[in-house]
Amino acid sequence: MAHIEPFSAIRYSERELSALVAPPYDILNEADKKALLAKDEHNIVAIDLPFVPPKSAGPDVVYQRAAGEMTSWLDIRCLVRDTEPALYVYHQTYKLGAKTLTRRMFFTRLRLEPFGSGSIFAHEQTFGGPKEDRLKLTIATRCNLSPIFALYPDDKNDVAALLEGAAGREPDQFAVLEEVQNKLWVVTEPGVIADVRAKLADRPVFIADGHHRYSTALMYRDVEIEETGELTPTDPLNFVLAVLCAMEDPGATIQPYFRTIVDLPAVTAAMLRDELSRSFTWAPSPRPQTADELAKLLSAAGPQAIALYVAKSDACAVVAPREADVLAGIEPQRHPAWRKSPYAIWHRYLVDELLTPKFGKGKPPTIHYHKTMQEAIADARAQAGIAALMPATRMDELREICLAGELMPQKSTYFFPKLATGLVINPLY
Repeated sequence: MAHIEPFSAIRYSERELSALVAPPYDILNEADKKALLAKDEHNIVAIDLPFVPPKSAGPDVVYQRAAGEMTSWLDIRCLVRDTEPALYVYHQTYKLGAKTLTRRMFFTRLRLEPFGSGSIFAHEQTFGGPKEDRLKLTIATRCNLSPIFALYPDDKNDVAALLEGAAGREPDQFAVLEEVQNKLWVVTEPGVIADVRAKLADRPVFIADGHHRYSTALMYRDVEIEETGELTPTDPLNFVLAVLCAMEDPGATIQPYFRTIVDLPAVTAAMLRDELSRSFTWAPSPRPQTADELAKLLSAAGPQAIALYVAKSDACAVVAPREADVLAGIEPQRHPAWRKSPYAIWHRYLVDELLTPKFGKGKPPTIHYHKTMQEAIADARAQAGIAALMPATRMDELREICLAGELMPQKSTYFFPKLATGLVINPLY
């Protein structure tokens, strides 16, 4: 069961936070950090990104400095800890094409459990470096500075309905970050909190973003248990800061993650077509100009279709497996839900079975990942590469793959917009 708890968060004392919040640490670079600090020296990035490049572990001194900054900000009441346990309703309003959407979520403490042991599911693999960096920061600050983002099934949106009362008044805090409106409401009513906890008790939770942060929270808890012994059930170390959102929320969308192969400059569209012809259809197509055009093109070709843009030939084609389960003979031990994902088909068949042995002489090609189709195509053109224009993973695909105990290939989902860091901090003491 998914076990959540209200908590007394640490938050900025100001109401308007546009100069104080930041995007997630792992998508920032040194220039981004400087730009955020130029807005306000108390921007959360000063604490949450003590070492650049992100996801790399720095020397101990940078984490000690971050902890010192946090203590100083608490002393001057730039940051203040709430006096009552609460859930924190969080809405993000953003534009997606011509549409304006609002994603309705809330901050909570989510009880930790090892992946695969209960009701919390990962959907992609994690790597060592990012966890070492986050562990050092957690040990130094004794806080979750940024949340994981997780999804739960709720086809009637019952949980969001329980929290709608708070969202009917003016927000307690707000910020505009990268053209996304962020609004926060503090909910302390015991009855509402109890109802939300009860509604979530029998539902699985799927981590959308923040796998490294979740794994770090498990590591930090285990380190503390080794040093101090068993924890009480309500000890903050048994929990991690999470933003939860219904999978069926109208504002919850998954965007595609595009790929570019950059070190096979001799490969032409005709060569790819000939190698793919036995197992895939090949339909030449004008290169799509917008995300909507790409989505319609792929939808018409079937749920496993991928568009390939070959820069050497300046040609685009839509490819789709001739069989519904093209990976069955290659990965018979994997769950059918995993095998039917276009991202699994791209990596396991197109990259491993075609590009690597046929054109790379057994050496896996270099893959770049992009959040927009335009970036992927520009990268392919700059390096005579091949761009894979992917469809978006559907919520039902993600759910089925997770429940099967499978992990999707790296960067199979892009959840937009990203959560703002700095709205809510979870103290672990």
